[in-house]
Amino acid sequence: MKTRLDKAQAFADLHRRGNCFVIPNPWDAGSAKLLQHLGVPALAGTSAGFAFSQGKTDPTITVRAMLPHLAELAAATDLPLSADLQSGFGASADDAARTIVEAAATGIVGGSIEDATDDPHDPLYDIGLATDRIRAAAEAARSLGFKFVLTGRAENFRVGRPDLGDTIRRLQAYQEAGADVLFAPGLRTAEDIAQVVRSVDRPVNIMMGMPGMPLTVPELARLGVTRVSLGASLARAAYGALMRAAREVLEQGTFAYADDALDAATLNRIFTPA
Repeated sequence: MKTRLDKAQAFADLHRRGNCFVIPNPWDAGSAKLLQHLGVPALAGTSAGFAFSQGKTDPTITVRAMLPHLAELAAATDLPLSADLQSGFGASADDAARTIVEAAATGIVGGSIEDATDDPHDPLYDIGLATDRIRAAAEAARSLGFKFVLTGRAENFRVGRPDLGDTIRRLQAYQEAGADVLFAPGLRTAEDIAQVVRSVDRPVNIMMGMPGMPLTVPELARLGVTRVSLGASLARAAYGALMRAAREVLEQGTFAYADDALDAATLNRIFTPA
């Protein structure tokens, strides 16, 4: 098994200038093991995917539920694991810092703090408070004794405030506050992505897996993107397959879905401890 220092160094190395890599998002230990089997270089948690696996919505997941989940994912593979730490599970800078320290104890080597409030009437933290939260998270990350890759997230496009100028101002502020990676989920066009990449000097994460986004990994690499995450899209794809299979049985009385299912022998082979 790789040590946490090994994983931390490997994850930091993936973010070197000129590199572009895909970091898929498992939602449980089984999906993490399957993705490692396929040869991905690193993994990222998905709070939405985890919430769906619990029959809950994303905003209802608490830090007390998230921490054991992250420990399970980190123990499931030898890959570096970054975590979706939502908005730091609290509004204050101290909350963000505490979340970094507590989450790091689970075995993760990176994590993101977003600036969404989950209040539909006021969906984004004031940029000053949001920056203070990233600064506190960065200070906490530096105290850990290993390289923890902190991602600062500007949620404008995800929460219905698609202001590219404000998104860039926020990402620039988070960069100055100490974020190692910058992320604005919801960017869809090559033009917007390129403008974000040009406006900062940190690695940029772009989330794919949303309908209507035809860009490919090579195209994202040419735009200067370093990291390509998939959010909850793999979990949603799995649940979509389950619903289509169940509907086939219930509505048609047939079982053709089984032709595309992984066989038990393959899964047993993948999940057998080395």
